[in-house]
Amino acid sequence: MASIAAFGAIVAYADPLLSDNPGTFGLPGLIDMPTAESVPEGMIGATVFRFSGGLRVTATFQVTDRLQGAFRYSRVPGVFTNGSALYDRSFDVQYRVLDERRLRPAIAIGLRDFIGTGVYSGEYVVATKTITPRLRATAGLGWGRLGTNGDIGSPFGSRPALNIGEGGKANTDQWFRGPAAPFLGFAWDFNDKLTLKAEYSSDAYPRETAAGTFSRDSSVNLGFDYHINKSASVSGYYLYGSEVGLQFNLAIDPRKPPVPSGLETAPLPVRPRPSPVSDPAAWATDWTADPEVHPGVQTAVAKAMEKDGMVLESMALSATRAEVRLRNQKYLAQPQAIGRTARILTRALPPSVETLVITSTAEGMPTSSVTLNRRDVEQLESEESLALLRKAEFSDGIAGAHPGLVPTEGAYPRFVWSLAPYGEASVFDPDDPFRADFGVELAGRYEFAPGLIFSGTVRKKIVGNLDDSTRVSDSTVYHVRSDLVEYQKQGDPGIHDLTLAWYTRPAPNLYGRVTVGLLERMYGGVSGEILWKPVDSRLALGVEVNHVKQRDFDTLFTFRDYETTTGHVSAYYDFGKGFMGQVDVGRYLLGDWGATFTLDREFANGWKVGAYATFTDLSEADFGEGSFDKGVRLTIPVSWTTGKPSTNKVSTVIKPLNRDGGARLDVDGRLYDTVRSTHQGDMQIQWGRFWR
Repeated sequence: MASIAAFGAIVAYADPLLSDNPGTFGLPGLIDMPTAESVPEGMIGATVFRFSGGLRVTATFQVTDRLQGAFRYSRVPGVFTNGSALYDRSFDVQYRVLDERRLRPAIAIGLRDFIGTGVYSGEYVVATKTITPRLRATAGLGWGRLGTNGDIGSPFGSRPALNIGEGGKANTDQWFRGPAAPFLGFAWDFNDKLTLKAEYSSDAYPRETAAGTFSRDSSVNLGFDYHINKSASVSGYYLYGSEVGLQFNLAIDPRKPPVPSGLETAPLPVRPRPSPVSDPAAWATDWTADPEVHPGVQTAVAKAMEKDGMVLESMALSATRAEVRLRNQKYLAQPQAIGRTARILTRALPPSVETLVITSTAEGMPTSSVTLNRRDVEQLESEESLALLRKAEFSDGIAGAHPGLVPTEGAYPRFVWSLAPYGEASVFDPDDPFRADFGVELAGRYEFAPGLIFSGTVRKKIVGNLDDSTRVSDSTVYHVRSDLVEYQKQGDPGIHDLTLAWYTRPAPNLYGRVTVGLLERMYGGVSGEILWKPVDSRLALGVEVNHVKQRDFDTLFTFRDYETTTGHVSAYYDFGKGFMGQVDVGRYLLGDWGATFTLDREFANGWKVGAYATFTDLSEADFGEGSFDKGVRLTIPVSWTTGKPSTNKVSTVIKPLNRDGGARLDVDGRLYDTVRSTHQGDMQIQWGRFWR
């Protein structure tokens, strides 16, 4: 029994060392010092820390089980010679090298502020060990800012001076160089809500103390974390023997919505057919000679699908096979729409029809077909959805399509419109770090026929202060993007976009798009795209070419003199486990040539967190502050917050700066994002909602 207990202890220590107590830099930590702890994979966090005139606002993401990253916006007081504050953007990353074992601590390495001005720049190796179930000890060695108090020498050589230049570059020549100093601390869980902390800090705060913004009288910091609930906590600190700091912390698990799902109406039950032995007449196929049967069945299916928030675009029906084309307007998970359609078909089709082909459409294009045996649907309704997935067959939406597809009456033409609130924010302006506008957005869409769509959006601000900005772009190249403030000032009310788009399927595995008109707020013209994407492939390849002219600041129908041709060759790849990669190579709006690299982490419920970086042949001096374009992007499905089914999502891109180099056209309806959710890879991930 003793050996079994010892083995159990070892297994427990083999798990990742998890913590829900962030430090003042956002990642799991003591106070200012880091720890080797992590949060559960996929967690998103935000912290706001304030002390002695300083401010740190940090967003964090646990990218993998071992890798975590942070983006921070800080107000650092007294940095400049005139005593003014520095508003700084910085990135952190930490990787857990070793997990905790019974006799070994968890060990992690990390980089703070490794891109940019380096005001918080530092590197560290840190170890954390569980002493008792409620007590953890941490010790580490820091360089840079973390090596400025009580250093033990420079084990890896001297640290060169930081060459900021235009900023935005990784200061790799400084990493783990120069004086190294030890730090240590303890965290004790007083109870399930309150954690007490103490640390010895190796950060001397040289800039801040030299500027006189606060007095560093001690290297010992004390603090507490109090958990209000599973998502929110507050922290308080007594820092360096002279200051008090306060922090608010928020943690979000994208996989756990705040509102339970399932608020949609229950699907119709599957209707089993009678046995062909007990009722052979029901299985007869002479109904195919009756010209009234097909229209009657199609009308019944269309009405049932409409009640479920879906549209039956067309249908083909024979003695043993039915094919329907489905437009999903309601469910974020395409398998949920397919499952509800399959249920409806079992209730409406004659018993002799055994093969069900459900073809998904996107922007009028048939994208993929799921073929099911009706018998499997009847027999597996009470089983896990995986059982039916094993029976399903996926194929291209135009391969093997029935030649007798009959359009549903009233499906086209179609007009929809909406009037909804909108919000637009501006961050990182040193004069006012946060500005925002709120107003109403009128959107309309007229679908002439499958794939032919006229749409537009008009916005009117109601309240906001984006037009209060007095900053003028200092870009030395043509302002293809950096005059955004002028569009915000003069484009109210304004036409955000007004386009005619044509989507087509030129051949199996190929998709096409042509869009003309006012493509986005700043540009109008023509955009064309071809995408190669087999239904069952992780890889997709695309080509896009655009010829555009810059719109006037009033965002109406007039244009400025600037005109350019831009385009990219793109590769998309699904790495599995929720990781999606994209590389775009080509010519940008300014005429610079280069490539954009994007990596996204996606969740089955529609959440997406990603980052991108663009490198072009534009020099750092011409690009200006930041050196190259980069940013973080976030997508949140509306259904996650409401619990009600919806295909709508809220997306935003957080960029440290809005410069002109590496700028792409922001055209709506790009093909990869349009078709991907209806292809095999995405549907297999979300197949658990088939019976919902």
